[in-house]
Formats: sequence, structure tokens, C-alpha cells
Amino acid sequence: MAPLVLGIETSCDETGIGLVRDGELLADGVASSVDEHARFGGIIPEIASRAHLEAMVPTLDRALTTAGVDLADVDVVAVTAGPGLVGPLTVGTAAAKALALALDRPLYGVNHIIAHAVVDTLVHGPFDDRVMALVVSGGHASLLLVDATVHVTELGSTLDDAPGEAFDKVGRLLGLPYPGGPHIDRLAREGTPDAIAFPRGLTAAKDQAKHAANFSFSGLKTAVARWVEARQDAGEPVPLADVAASFSAAVADVLTAKALAACARHEVGTLVVGGGFSANSQLRDLAQVRCSAAGVRLRIPPVRLCTDNGAMIAALGAALVDRGVPPSPPDFGVDSTLPLTQVVV
Repeated sequence: MAPLVLGIETSCDETGIGLVRDGELLADGVASSVDEHARFGGIIPEIASRAHLEAMVPTLDRALTTAGVDLADVDVVAVTAGPGLVGPLTVGTAAAKALALALDRPLYGVNHIIAHAVVDTLVHGPFDDRVMALVVSGGHASLLLVDATVHVTELGSTLDDAPGEAFDKVGRLLGLPYPGGPHIDRLAREGTPDAIAFPRGLTAAKDQAKHAANFSFSGLKTAVARWVEARQDAGEPVPLADVAASFSAAVADVLTAKALAACARHEVGTLVVGGGFSANSQLRDLAQVRCSAAGVRLRIPPVRLCTDNGAMIAALGAALVDRGVPPSPPDFGVDSTLPLTQVVV
């Protein structure tokens, strides 16, 4: 029988527990502390760490019950070792090490960002020999070339604000609640995407040689702020839906254009999109249209598997076990800036 892999995710504000066996997701328990951070307009690491401590055992118990297994049935433990916030990461790895030691099971400290791509294997099956992964979230925008052995080549990343971060900042500018992403996404559906000509960062011809696979959203965020301020200074109403739609369209345009260009350059026929921001409806819709036109197979997991969760950690742990990768040393530490080419610590 294939091993039962327990995945633990605590990189930010979600406590995630996943259980995976033979490519099947048996349970995915998540407890979020996002409401506790909303009044601060962003994640407070100390609050997140305490929330993880409180949620760890109840979330684990709930996942085990859902899967219909006992803790003793777990064969492998996997946990996020980075990237992420040091405090929350430490809580998760401490719990994982305690469980692995008590159960005498192998332990894998894995890369949170790579897991965002690999979670799609629980939905659409194993990866091809090579796939292009676009991982977009509150803290990252990365283009990764991933092969069937889960070897990763980083092609490019964000040079400043990540998509989710830009959405939170624009959401605050528009007076929307935290986190801004879901609220802007809903508002954008009521607006016109081409109502305002916002810039597309790092897409000019002069940027192609050095930044063909890199992203920049800081200038876009500033352009939105200046456009809104100009309307306000003129005493004119701000068309919130059009601003949201035009801003969202600019982000989706850049992400999909660069991802498909990378597929063409590297002759890759499959694009995997993952990460919390891949829940954005404009990104999903535009990626589908452009991939269809380019003859590229698009793989995006369901929205519930896009945000941080334990299922993705269990999926990556299972992939490493399948490929015979040795477990992590028991004394491994967390790394808030873990390189994207380092799949396991």
C-alpha cells in the first residue's frame, strides 16, 4: 500500500493539515486567523504564531477524523520549512518534528512555493516530463520550470510587489476591507477592464533581454494611486468598479503573457498556475483563453487548493517519497527566504 503522508502548513496565517495517499487527497483541514489580522491591514507574525499554536491539534484531529485514519497510520510527515514568516514556520516545524519523533517516521521539510504547483497533481494527475509553473500569491510571483523528478529551475520572479500584495495595497486605496484580493475580484466583475489604460510593467521591448520572465507591479500600483488621487483632487467621483477591473486586467495580462512566452521559449506544452492569487477570476479566465489560443494545456487546481493548505505540503512530500529522495535531517531549521530551487531542506 502506498504511504500515508501527513502535510503541515504554517507559513503565514493558515494552519493547514493534509493527508494524501497514492495521489488521493483524503483530508484537508484548514484554520485561518485572517480575521484577527484584518484590523491591522496585514499579517502580524506574533498573532499568526499564537493562532497556529491554538489551532494545530484541533485541525490535526479534524483531518484524521475526516480521513478515517489514526495518527499511528501516518507513514511520512512533511512540513513547510520556508519561505514564510519565521514565527509561524517555527510552530509548524516544531509540531512536525514532535510527531515524526513520536511516531518514528521520516520527516521532510519542503518548499512552500513548489508545493503550490505540485498540489495540482492531486486534481489532474502526475506532471509531464516538463511543465511551466506560474506561482502567484501575496508574497511571490515566480516562473518555474519543473520536471517529473520535481527538479526546479527558477526562470524569473517579482522584483518588487507580488500580485497579492499589490491587490491588498490597491484595495486599501479604494477603501476595501483586508485582504483586498477577493474584494477587488468581485468589484472588477462589475467594471470595464479596458476603461483605464494602466501600465504593464517590464513588458517594453527594452526589458525583454533582462526581464523577460520577471515581474514588477509597484509601478502599476503607483499608477492606480495617482489616477484615483487625480480624480479626487478634481472633485470627480472614482468609478471603483472600472478601477478594479482595469487594474485586475493589467495584472492578469502581464502574468499570462509572460508565462506563455516562457512556455514558447522553453518548448513546454503545459502551464500550471498555482498560489493564492490564482484564485483571481480574471487571471483564470485570461489564462484559459490564451492557453487555448496557443495550444498550451492549462492546469489550475480548484480555488480551495490555491490558498495555503496542508494538502499541497502532503502532495509534495508524497512526490519526494515516490522519487526516493532522502528525508530531511531531524535538526533542520526554517528558512524564511528558502530558494525556489531547493525543494527539500
